[in-house]
Amino acid sequence: MENSLETLEPQPLWRYFLELSRIPRGSGHEAAATAWVSDQARAMGCTVSQDAAGNVLIRKPAFPGREGAGTTALQAHVDMVCEKNEATVHDFLTDPISVVRDGDRLRARGTTLGADDGIGVAAALAVLASPAIQHGPLEVLITVSEETGLTGAKGLQAGCLRATNLLNLDSGRGGFITIGCSGGLDSEAVRLLKLRPAGPGRPAWRLKVGGLKGGHSGGAINQGRGNAIQLLARALWALLPFGWELAAVSGGDKRNAIPREASALLFLEPGQEAGLRAALAELEAQAQAALGSFDPEVVFTLESATPAGREVMTAQDARAVVAFLFNAPHGVVAESPVIPGLVQTSTNLAKVVTKAGEVRVAMSHRSSVASSKLAVADRVEALCELAGFTLRRGEGYPGWQPDLESPLARQVSATHEALFGKPMEFRATHGGLECGIIGQGHPGMRMVSFGPDMWDIHTPDESLSISSTADFWKLLGAVLETL
Repeated sequence: MENSLETLEPQPLWRYFLELSRIPRGSGHEAAATAWVSDQARAMGCTVSQDAAGNVLIRKPAFPGREGAGTTALQAHVDMVCEKNEATVHDFLTDPISVVRDGDRLRARGTTLGADDGIGVAAALAVLASPAIQHGPLEVLITVSEETGLTGAKGLQAGCLRATNLLNLDSGRGGFITIGCSGGLDSEAVRLLKLRPAGPGRPAWRLKVGGLKGGHSGGAINQGRGNAIQLLARALWALLPFGWELAAVSGGDKRNAIPREASALLFLEPGQEAGLRAALAELEAQAQAALGSFDPEVVFTLESATPAGREVMTAQDARAVVAFLFNAPHGVVAESPVIPGLVQTSTNLAKVVTKAGEVRVAMSHRSSVASSKLAVADRVEALCELAGFTLRRGEGYPGWQPDLESPLARQVSATHEALFGKPMEFRATHGGLECGIIGQGHPGMRMVSFGPDMWDIHTPDESLSISSTADFWKLLGAVLETL
């Protein structure tokens, strides 16, 4: 931790955030982080329990004189998306996040920062530690594995919360209050491969697509950013006349992140390097022109490779794999007819892996309309049938229906106006929040989501506003005193 970070205000919140940043907490590997959260709460004299899914539930009595107020729950998830730049040396299972200050922003060195949703966890702990906030009875729910399908929230026991109001602290736009979100569904397309030896005397090459921004597959899906997997498939399809043999294709990392990098391991006839490089340069120029300012740093590269083996896919398999990746839907499918500018339905071609004689393609589909979410999965299944893949669907999770007349949202907005001179803007998000699942198990609970400004979450460019976080903290404390 750099010295300049130690003086950030409010100090209790930043202290918890920076301590949490030292603890590896990728989805599915949150045990050390949840143990740390539990220890912090117990040290404050709070009641702490942990359910079978790994979620932590903390209870704190009301500030003296506020015992008659209704119970309020603060909710955040402790896991983070683990993305890094290719050149960054970092083990997310063992290494702390290296947090640095950049003016009014915090960033990480070559990795995701984990402000999504470490800042929510830190804020909740700081509330528990505060001797000044005059809150009613409090519950703090810290969930796990949110980033991999909201698994922790799905494991919650119905009725485990006593709260009548829930403040979700997992929103990345200061000045906005979120009152609804999309539901989601993951799917995976699989094709079994027939393998054969590469042609004799053919050298191995790695064709790579990189330099893309990536981003959250909910929040950034409508921003025109390139998908490295589809750009790679486009290049391979255009380069079919070179007679390449395909050994493997890989790209992307997380289902809820737009893939920034992808690569293919190829075997070529000797002497074809120069021609292929020339064709690749033209494809790169075409991609740059098409993406423009949305994703200006896209780059195609070809480098010599030394693979462990020389097995390749049959020509039929290779062509089918490339055709599937080239045609798999990605991006906005439909916009909301109710809320201008809101994406209603989308799909993300997220990840491709070649391993043990098969290709696996992970996708995530989002929609605020349940039938539309299923329709996108049906569309992918139809494509699978044409391309010789089989589709495996996940369980999915529900959306959270927006309520523009929510009394809780209006109360939070009025508090914001009293503090900062303007009301909050109401919005729904195309991303997934745990409110939909929690609401199913707690009918009648009023819910809103808000937080500080964050940018480029789910990418190594993730950053968090310091000043906006200070405003978020003031708002949170003031809201708790009004409920």
